[in-house]
Amino acid sequence: MTTSTGHIVLLGDSIFDNKAYVNGGPDVVEQLCGELPPGWHATLLAVDGDVIAGVRRQLLTLPDDATHLVVSVGGNDALGFAHLLEAPARSVAEALDMFADAQERFAADYELMAEAVSATGLPAAVCTIYDTPASGPFYRLIRTALTVFNDSITRAAFSRGLSLLDLRLVCNDDGDYANPIEPSAQGGSKIAKAVTALTDPTREVPRSAVIGGS
Repeated sequence: MTTSTGHIVLLGDSIFDNKAYVNGGPDVVEQLCGELPPGWHATLLAVDGDVIAGVRRQLLTLPDDATHLVVSVGGNDALGFAHLLEAPARSVAEALDMFADAQERFAADYELMAEAVSATGLPAAVCTIYDTPASGPFYRLIRTALTVFNDSITRAAFSRGLSLLDLRLVCNDDGDYANPIEPSAQGGSKIAKAVTALTDPTREVPRSAVIGGS
């Protein structure tokens, strides 16, 4: 059974609200509208600079006819822990303990947000935090550190049966980034195609099955 019409709502931060970073080019929601089949449309509720807690505020203005939710948030929260990368530690264990504290704080906020998204009863997907341009000087360090926060995202998604859009695999070229943390028009095009493939039942794409609980 296919859905003849749909209304996708984008929630989160500048991964979706990237108009300020594309030099006059199309932003993610504009590119998404161009990818969707006839009868479908998209609304942008994501706000550049927002953190995880902001999604619950965004949900207050959810359109009545929304059929699908896609959330990309957490990068700004993770950025708030960037100081840990330069924090002194006497051992690897001590460094990991500091990141464990950060992960617990991040996960607590993300779990509350994921629960609010789930409570809408609408089909929903969340996005991982993508890496950073591979040519950047701290690429390996950032990519490794982000796994701590992406683990919280995948756990929140899989425990609730939410879909997952892995932006680490979608944005895999330096040209996908307008700067180390925002998507370019090229990256936005890839994200729009991925969102469409995820939400449009008429598009057949390879999918992974994850068993997250009973």
